[in-house]
Amino acid sequence: MKLPVIKHLQKNNSKESLEHTIAVLESFTEHRSVGDQEMDVIGELVTNICGALEMHEMIEGGMKEIDAANGFAQKVLGSIDR
Repeated sequence: MKLPVIKHLQKNNSKESLEHTIAVLESFTEHRSVGDQEMDVIGELVTNICGALEMHEMIEGGMKEIDAANGFAQKVLGSIDR
């Protein structure tokens, strides 16, 4: 997870575009020729895109962009500590 990447994706892409991208990446991973290294890269991409989607939702809910980014980062860090 890279917060600067997540913020960039959120600012420059619509929710719908991000959702479609996740669907394509998930479909790609289902092919039998996809290797472990490719799966790792796709996993990182999907994580960042999901973070951007979550930020979109927080902002739509009335949060400021910086608060949404910090809130998402804290949520992730909090789940890692468990």
